[in-house]
Amino acid sequence: MLATLNLLLATYNDGMTNTALISAQNLHRSYASLPAVQGVSFELQQGDILGFLGPNGAGKSTTMQMLAGVLAPSAGRILINGIDLLDEPQLAKKQIGYLPEIPPLYGELSVDEYLLYAGKLRGLKPGLLKAALDEAKQRCGLNEVGKKLIANLSKGYQQRVGIAQAIIHKPAVIILDEPTVGLDPIQIREIRALIRELGQQHGIILSTHILPEVQTVCNRVQIIHRGQLVFSDSMQTLEHRMHSSRLIVAFDRPPPVQHLQSIAGVNRVEPIGNGRFRLHLADTQPLGELIASAAVAQDWGLQELTPEKNSLEQIFVELTAGEIRAA
Repeated sequence: MLATLNLLLATYNDGMTNTALISAQNLHRSYASLPAVQGVSFELQQGDILGFLGPNGAGKSTTMQMLAGVLAPSAGRILINGIDLLDEPQLAKKQIGYLPEIPPLYGELSVDEYLLYAGKLRGLKPGLLKAALDEAKQRCGLNEVGKKLIANLSKGYQQRVGIAQAIIHKPAVIILDEPTVGLDPIQIREIRALIRELGQQHGIILSTHILPEVQTVCNRVQIIHRGQLVFSDSMQTLEHRMHSSRLIVAFDRPPPVQHLQSIAGVNRVEPIGNGRFRLHLADTQPLGELIASAAVAQDWGLQELTPEKNSLEQIFVELTAGEIRAA
């Protein structure tokens, strides 16, 4: 009997541990007859920093607003820490901290006044407000500017205040929309470091147009195009995709294209002039030795053998330049 109870308790605890902080299920949103988001589904787990990318008009901001409870989906379901956002909006929103692209700040208030106001809006009890204020200021590096008017702060500090209002109630989920836009390089580094620190205790969705920011901060990536997810996976998988899948080769006596095409592992051959070719490989396994051996055996006079690495920008363009492809 005791063993059975222990097994049930372990199963229960495991289920609680694996509850997604966000579960977006088949989200749709249309404006009149124009679909902005079509069938978007994903999950956010504790400790995830999810980079959310997409070109202008792709549906990124619409998706973020639906997840934050600002905009209702036309169809689909959103669970925040297991709570249905549509059925129990107030309870679910207590689990969310949201920083829109333009921070909702009041320049005539001091940092302390504004954050206390934000805490009250979040339903914090009077006895907890001071401690919550102090912790939010400490985490966001605002201890020295508590008495200053927000209007007199630099852009970087205003962004910090925006993040502080999003975390003052200790939400499970933090949603940040373009948090480093308009900042100088030093401020950008400081905000990125803050986001990484917050990611240790929260689940974070980071919307950005800055591709290096995703590589620097995030452990997962999603790319949306024309309202649909075209990529959703770990940063490790994306970096694997960035490894060389092409080779640039050059010969003194270039062979016919079909000879190169016949080499095992070569998917496609692209002539690029002056005896040079771009070889598109079937996978990322190294084929340099095989190609060099073929060049020696056939007396092609090999002059160049250079891996061509994909960049995140190239992958982004490939995924968003044409028709929708499955994620």
